[in-house]
Amino acid sequence: MAMSAEEEIQAMAQHYLVCGTEDCKRNCQFYCNPCHQRLCKRCRDEHQKSQDTKDHEVVTYKQRKPQLPEEKCNLHPKRNVEILCKECNVPLCAKCIFMKEHAGHQLDDLEEKYAEKVAFCRSEISKIQEHYLSTSQGLKKEIKEDVMEIKKTMDNIRNSIKAEADSLKELVDRVTSDKLEQANKIEETLLKTLNLQKKTYEDYTEYLEKLLKEFHRYKSITNFRVLFSADFDKLKIQSIPETTQPVLPAYTAGQCYKDDVSKLLGSVNFPNIKPDNRRIKPMETASTQLKLTGKQTRRDVEKSDVKPTLSLSSSVTKVREYTVPGVDNVLHISLGKSGRLWASDKSGNLVQTDLQGNMLQKIQTIGKYEGYHTVTQDGDLIYTDRKNKVINRIKQDKTVTEFIRTEDWVPISIHSSHINGDILVGMVKDKEAKVTRYNKTGKEIQNIQRDNKEQELYKYPHYITENINGDICTSDINKPAVVVVNKSGQHRFSYTGQGSLFVPYGICTDLLGHIIVCDSCFGNNSLDIIDQDGQFLSLLLTPQQWIRLIGVCVDDESHLHVGQLYTTTVTVYKYLQ
Repeated sequence: MAMSAEEEIQAMAQHYLVCGTEDCKRNCQFYCNPCHQRLCKRCRDEHQKSQDTKDHEVVTYKQRKPQLPEEKCNLHPKRNVEILCKECNVPLCAKCIFMKEHAGHQLDDLEEKYAEKVAFCRSEISKIQEHYLSTSQGLKKEIKEDVMEIKKTMDNIRNSIKAEADSLKELVDRVTSDKLEQANKIEETLLKTLNLQKKTYEDYTEYLEKLLKEFHRYKSITNFRVLFSADFDKLKIQSIPETTQPVLPAYTAGQCYKDDVSKLLGSVNFPNIKPDNRRIKPMETASTQLKLTGKQTRRDVEKSDVKPTLSLSSSVTKVREYTVPGVDNVLHISLGKSGRLWASDKSGNLVQTDLQGNMLQKIQTIGKYEGYHTVTQDGDLIYTDRKNKVINRIKQDKTVTEFIRTEDWVPISIHSSHINGDILVGMVKDKEAKVTRYNKTGKEIQNIQRDNKEQELYKYPHYITENINGDICTSDINKPAVVVVNKSGQHRFSYTGQGSLFVPYGICTDLLGHIIVCDSCFGNNSLDIIDQDGQFLSLLLTPQQWIRLIGVCVDDESHLHVGQLYTTTVTVYKYLQ
């Protein structure tokens, strides 16, 4: 008997983490901490109904406690250590606790304390990566801007001095030299101070990187006894050094009289202002969990600290299909407002349609196999023009205007941030590639091209998106890899697929921080889903013959829209529960 469409999709779904119950192959979503066993939803329910395990602590898989590594007791080699003497701070087996050395001592569960130490390592790593490093980089950038402002201010001062000196002719020339020298010394002093500040933060960054490696080493060390050593307890993150912002000098113009040449040229002075301390942003507090209601959308989640309790479903369900008119295939989809969307094909046709298949407008571009268009927070469409090296805007009244010129760089992919409205653009020039961030008015504010080892991050970033944590995710077909950097431009990880050949095309993220990418390898294409730290979770759709998955996006209802190379039909799937 032939299977239905939904049964076929469920049969195709495969998951990397499977339930630990014998003969159960469903997706692992939960974890029993006392049993250290992976559980699917059904097995979790049975686990909690059983008289033997109903009181066990069952949590989501990501919240699981680490299992204590098995280690034999030094005094009783046939027994494992499983207790911690709180006063002696040493691991014990069940027999050691009756020894006189530990009589009357307070005892703790060693596995619980081990879990606390591992959690502490993870917390400190997160603090360094998400706060201390990024904040220090921001302060270094601020110093660089201050250097430019000082140079600009001092240039203006020098121009004022020279303008007055020219009007005084030979009589003023002798005084002019003295005033210029004064200005140069002030600039030298200011720049020397800022260079010292810069060196301070470079030294601090180097210290943080060493500390980060140390915590990584402790986290993955097999001899957990080290975690209870005095050396480990001494590890603390030093505060970010405070520095002051420069107070810029001002020039006071003089009056031109022959008998008082020195006063004719103005003087360079510091205003009587106390310098402000550079602002060090406070560390963000952990967000509270709140169940996602039917009225909450992805944009609501991205603008708040609320984390929904949706999870990856054990099966993928087809919700509906719709046909895009006026195109040869569907290689990229940009969702707009009020159920409207934009779709493009390999021939440069860019079409706006509704979900009923009614064409609303159509324009001709030179876009092909790239994610070259996106809808802004205002509801306008912006798209790249490779030939003219510009980014155009189509307003809701259908007028087309030039928005951004990219100079020598060819823009190939684009994404409008749902978080702050910034524009992220993937670009190439000769054999180079980069990602540039513009604000919503089109001002360039960031360039990302190399990692901290000065290695090229990108080769051809032809699809781009942003995750809920601000990470920039690009699909780079020439790497080939999904390249992920944080909002400061620091490389976090690269995902290179599950097979021997990876051909990444369309990419999107969802409200849980999942990254979904089309692996369009011919004869082996699939939809891969990874978490925001690069861990592979599952294949949402497995390889199928004669199907080439290319374009993908997630709507506000957390449904997945998938476009293909050989058809104009977009299929919509439900994959979260």
